[in-house]
Amino acid sequence: MWDDAKALNALAATLAVMAGVAVAAAAVHWAARRDAFAFHEVVVTTPLQRASAPHLEAVIREELAGTFFSMDLGSARAALARVPWVRSVALRRQWPHRLEVAVEEHEPLARWGADALVSAAGETFVARHDGELPRFDGPEGYAAEMAARHARWSATLAPLGLAIVALEVSPRGGWRVLADRGGAPLALELGHDDPGARLDRFAGAYARTIGALQRQGTAIGYVDLRYRNGFAARVPGFRETGARGAAAAPRGAQ
Repeated sequence: MWDDAKALNALAATLAVMAGVAVAAAAVHWAARRDAFAFHEVVVTTPLQRASAPHLEAVIREELAGTFFSMDLGSARAALARVPWVRSVALRRQWPHRLEVAVEEHEPLARWGADALVSAAGETFVARHDGELPRFDGPEGYAAEMAARHARWSATLAPLGLAIVALEVSPRGGWRVLADRGGAPLALELGHDDPGARLDRFAGAYARTIGALQRQGTAIGYVDLRYRNGFAARVPGFRETGARGAAAAPRGAQ
C-alpha cells in the first residue's frame, strides 16, 4: 500500500475530509453557544387559568438554559412541568430568537388525601384549590378508575337530583357513594361486585321507593345496594323486630 501512490492519495483525501468535518462540527458547536443565538423572547402562547404566570416566568428565567441550538428541550419541559397546575408543556423554537411555550393545565375533579387533587384525566397532582370539590378516598392507584366511575355514576344520579360529594373504595375493593340532594345527604353502599349495575338498578327504582318516601317527608340517609334482587334503606325512627333492628327495607323496594 505504501508504494501505491493512488492509495496514498485516496487515504490523504479521506483524512483531509474527516479533519474538515471535525473542524466544521467544532465551529458549529462553538457558534451555537454564542450569545448571538440566545433567546430574546419567551412567549406563553396559551391562556393560563390556574397556573401562576409569575411562577412560570421565574422558572423560565432561572432554569431554562441554552441558546436556540443548544437548549435541552427535555430538561426545559421537565422544569416547567413542576410548576403547580401544569400537566404538560410543549416548546417550539422560532428563528432566530423566540421560544414559544404552550401549557396544558390540570382540570380539577376531586380532592385526594390530605393535600392532593385528582384531575378529570384521573391523574393525581399537588396544587392549592379553594373551591368546592368532591372527595375521593381509596387505595393508591385507584384515582383513574374513580375518575371514570365518577363521570358515569354522576350521569346516572343527576336525573334523580343527586350529586356525588364523595366516592370511596375500601382496601377490599368495596365502593360507596356519598350523594347530596338539596342539602340532604344520602350514602349508597355498592360493595365490590358489579357496583355499576347495582347503581343502575337503584336509579330505575328510585322514583317509586326512596324518592316516594322522601316526597312524603321521610328522610333516607343510607341505602344498602348489596343485595341480589333489591336494596335496603335505613329509615329514621323505624325499629325492625328481631335481630336486625338497625336497618329496614322500605316496602316495595326492588
